[in-house]
Amino acid sequence: MTDASINASTATAQADEASFGDYFALLKPRVMSLVVFTALVGLLAAPVSVHPFVGFCAILFIAIGGGASGALNMWWDADIDRVMKRTKGRPIPSGKVEEGEALALGLALSGLSVIMLGLATNWFAGAFLGFTIFFYVVVYTMWLKRSTPQNIVIGGAAGAFPPVIGWVAATGSMSVEPWLMFALTFMWTPPHFWALALFMRSDYDDAGVPMLTVTHGRRATRVHILVYTALLAILALGTAFSGIGGPVYLTVALVLNALFLHGAWRISRRTEEDSEADNFKVERSFFKLSLLYLFLHFGAILVEALLKPYGLGGWS
Repeated sequence: MTDASINASTATAQADEASFGDYFALLKPRVMSLVVFTALVGLLAAPVSVHPFVGFCAILFIAIGGGASGALNMWWDADIDRVMKRTKGRPIPSGKVEEGEALALGLALSGLSVIMLGLATNWFAGAFLGFTIFFYVVVYTMWLKRSTPQNIVIGGAAGAFPPVIGWVAATGSMSVEPWLMFALTFMWTPPHFWALALFMRSDYDDAGVPMLTVTHGRRATRVHILVYTALLAILALGTAFSGIGGPVYLTVALVLNALFLHGAWRISRRTEEDSEADNFKVERSFFKLSLLYLFLHFGAILVEALLKPYGLGGWS
């Protein structure tokens, strides 16, 4: 073998070798950022004071638990990730990380996050985090995702649990308010993902995932988006008059839900001919708005919580 071929082989091996970034990508950092933010809001909206260090540890271990779920999800879904355009560049399909490595990382981080959250806060929060990881990996990823078009509806509960975990980490107990935050995320998830599925349907077709767009068609999906958005608007506005709401939240909710309903109505009025003509611009716009929608609602809840010590938050 010549020096040139040896150098080429070495360069190829180095190119295929996983970096820290590849392992970090297994944790689905974009999803983790949503987990961190909603959990932080749940923690700070709780009616108790939490030591900053304890709060930091709680959010850190909830984030690690969310990342562990992502790694286990990528391990199980490696076969369909190789087929879908949106996911074929992930660490496992691209050959950067072995499936066994992803499984080991996910299991290790799951155990670490649950135990450390229990030690840092309370075992109720630790157990809740453990249940959330189980729900996302086993109930959603292994069962619902490939078996029913209601996959994202029921499975969306996994992504809605973090604010409840944050609240429980702070208080050690339950109340209505964290479940309102749960409900916001839970009802937001279907229209958010169905909008994505509308302009990425070929991916789900190719992978054999029974997304609503595949099993019932785009027309039915658009109607479902409108119905869920209307129900979400009622829930979001009602939350304004709860213990985590207030004038700031109500103002944000009124504006965002008017925009979201308008976007859902535009989607519901579209036809297949419209879809081909503008390359799903309306669906893409709605999907981008949905990201802002959830962030600003939880941001408004956070603002209300931060104003309360000064007698400004809420309705009192």
